[in-house]
Amino acid sequence: MAENVPQPCPTCTTGGLCQGKGKQTLREGFWSNNPISIQILGICSALAVTNKLENSLVMGAALIFVCVGSNLLVSLLRTITPRRIRMIAEVAIIATFVILFDQFLKAFYWDMSKTLGPYVGLIITNCIVMGRAEAFALQNPPIVSMVDGFANGLGYAVVLAIIGFFRELLGSGMVLGVTVLSPDWYTPNQIMILAPGAFISLGFLVALFNCFNKKDEEDKKP
Repeated sequence: MAENVPQPCPTCTTGGLCQGKGKQTLREGFWSNNPISIQILGICSALAVTNKLENSLVMGAALIFVCVGSNLLVSLLRTITPRRIRMIAEVAIIATFVILFDQFLKAFYWDMSKTLGPYVGLIITNCIVMGRAEAFALQNPPIVSMVDGFANGLGYAVVLAIIGFFRELLGSGMVLGVTVLSPDWYTPNQIMILAPGAFISLGFLVALFNCFNKKDEEDKKP
């Protein structure tokens, strides 16, 4: 009588994290399918809070925390969550992690909490978080779902940090409150700390990402 031999997962055929799926998931979320520069999602906060690098870093940390936590919990509950109420459950889970981060800011970083205002709370409606919970965490095991949440959150955070860095540098001549471009020879470009500066910075960054991705695709062709 033949023994029942477990068959390997068709998507996990190599070694590494989740038999190789983790590395692919990390690359896609961070680079090849970056939520802002490629998918153009979550740009509201990218345009609203990136007038300073510090704001960008905190907002990026918030999204990483919410993405990882919500993906983990949605994945753990995926087999017992009724399909008809899954989106309600996902929103409730996401809201819980957003509230936790918001309360942490209010308790330990009050000035930043006031600066970011409602934008931390608006993570609940961020397409990136909801999209990863619905499209990935609901279909995959917990560990790789956490990797996906981390990758997409990190991709979002890096884009925000780059935009915040250049907007603060060119708009005020400072980075993290430290003068980099001396007022003796540099005149701050005020447009960079206003809304048009955010659009300009994001446009250049998206174009740069597209150039690199196009080059990667061409290199992969035989």
